[in-house]
Amino acid sequence: MRNKITFVVFGNTGSRIHQATISKPAVITSFIFIALFLISFATVGYQHYDLKRNISDAKLLQAKINGQEDEIAGQHQQIQIFANEINFLKGKLVELNGFEKKIRIIANIEHASENENLFGVGGTSPEDLDTRISTREKHNGLVREMHEQVKNLEFASNQQKHGFNSLLIDLEAKRNLLASTPSIIPTSGWISSRFGRRKSPFTGLTELHKGLDIASREGTPIIATADGIVTFAAKKGLLGKVVVIDHGHGISTRYGHCGKLLKSSGEAVKRGDVIAHMGNTGRSTGPHLHYEVKLNGIQVNPEKYMFNIYSLKVLDSAG
Repeated sequence: MRNKITFVVFGNTGSRIHQATISKPAVITSFIFIALFLISFATVGYQHYDLKRNISDAKLLQAKINGQEDEIAGQHQQIQIFANEINFLKGKLVELNGFEKKIRIIANIEHASENENLFGVGGTSPEDLDTRISTREKHNGLVREMHEQVKNLEFASNQQKHGFNSLLIDLEAKRNLLASTPSIIPTSGWISSRFGRRKSPFTGLTELHKGLDIASREGTPIIATADGIVTFAAKKGLLGKVVVIDHGHGISTRYGHCGKLLKSSGEAVKRGDVIAHMGNTGRSTGPHLHYEVKLNGIQVNPEKYMFNIYSLKVLDSAG
């Protein structure tokens, strides 16, 4: 009986209800089985809990990875946008440089040799950035090329700024020259005698007529044909009352046979200012203006400096 264990079950009244006898090895085996079952259950439960926790961590990690991928995708998109903007700015700089060259051609202004090459040695514009390439595969290459082209743009923009500043100075000088260059008719009327060799109405001999004669009614306004300073306004020999204007740049104009003089020596005049009235002073066959243009002290044909000469008619006889 030592190898057996007896279990007795008693009721509420104390009477025995059931009795069972089990051998000790069976009891030990049962306890071992129960212990193994509980250990296995606990292990499975822990693994289930650990699996759920790992799944939760994996979901959080995946969400973080997805967020980073979205951020990277956004950065790649920004890089492509910046690359497009670099291409756009480069195109605009090239257009501005072409515009400057056109202005210089129209105004007959030479381009400074040091400013001819917008992008430095060679002067050619760098190739456009290829924004269609995959930034995932060639991200570093594109960024490196962008940095290089930004340096090129900085250099080109400084070159263009210098070019426009130089152009502004040249145009200002050109504007002053144009303002000082006779370019309009000095009065209205009829051309009675042109510049060049002619028969003198007084001697009948051939002589060089050093100006242009324009006949009209006495009192017709005479205007300055360019900006300048009046250097003489008085009577002078056979030309009668004369106004002389110095326009600078070696250019001067002379207005002879005037009637009433409206400007004095030393006064500044603008193109279109009335400086005198037509008269018949000095040696003259009738009311007219003798108009001369001098370049570096030498008389030149005034008609070359009249863009609106078409408004003057020509008389058949000399005046």
